[in-house]
Amino acid sequence: MSDAPPAGETSPRTSAGGLGGIFVRGLLMGAADVVPGVSGGTIAFITGIYDRLLGALSAFGLPALRLLLAGRWGEAFRRVDGAFLLALLAGIATSVATLAHLIGWLLEAHPVLLWAFFFGLIAGSALWLLRRVPHWNGAIALALAGGLAAAAVVSLSPALRLDGGAAGLFFAGFLAICAMILPGVSGSFILVLLGMYDRVLAAVESFDVVALGLFAAGAACGLLTFSRFLHWLLHRFHGPCMGLLTGFLAGSLLAVWPWKLAAEGGQALPVLPGAWAAAQGAAPQLLPSLLLMAVGAALVWQLERRWGDPGT
Repeated sequence: MSDAPPAGETSPRTSAGGLGGIFVRGLLMGAADVVPGVSGGTIAFITGIYDRLLGALSAFGLPALRLLLAGRWGEAFRRVDGAFLLALLAGIATSVATLAHLIGWLLEAHPVLLWAFFFGLIAGSALWLLRRVPHWNGAIALALAGGLAAAAVVSLSPALRLDGGAAGLFFAGFLAICAMILPGVSGSFILVLLGMYDRVLAAVESFDVVALGLFAAGAACGLLTFSRFLHWLLHRFHGPCMGLLTGFLAGSLLAVWPWKLAAEGGQALPVLPGAWAAAQGAAPQLLPSLLLMAVGAALVWQLERRWGDPGT
């Protein structure tokens, strides 16, 4: 995996053209994060900026704070790779603000087709991630199995219901952002499990500043604490971490399977298209769904060819 730029150095990728590419990656990450079951961390991974993102977030700490307090703002900005983070966050915010309503409408009007497309995205990402495992051994295989099991449990878990007040919004932001930076674990899906997805999506659509501020505060706390731990893990135990992330990604396919039926306990269980059609009294849209799965998978590989970092 490619290393983040060293503290205090300006990466050549923060040129004007480079920042444009980072902004587009942010747009893609934001679009992914809006949809339950799709991870923005996956997009960061397949477009070659994942390790740089973790490195930039991990640079927030006492050394950066000392530089700020000493008035050395330029050095602090370079230490945390500020140009990279600002371009990425601008893309994410733009995408979330513009796509939240569209995604909400598609989930209501064409859920099967939308989930089919994202199933293809995740399946393509899982296959891509398998290629990034440097070598296979017992520890990596065990981590892969653990990731599969954990993602399956999360995907099939019944929804909870958090209080939609200040504490609930802060806690939801904390957990969701930790999931968002993990490839294969969707922050939006965590919000669904917590019963907070509709609440947060409505806050985005109506630009509820108070609710969004509480959610963002929780997200900031989660981001600054979890990113450092994850960055350390990836560098210390690269192989097993890659196996675990691959398992997360493959197991999360259960969360985005297009044909689901509600079961006791509130969870939606994946079923075959024929069983879904019989229960719903509607066509399963099998052919267009398969085509959209193929388009999603092809898009992942195109993203990797366009922006993937061979050293990632």
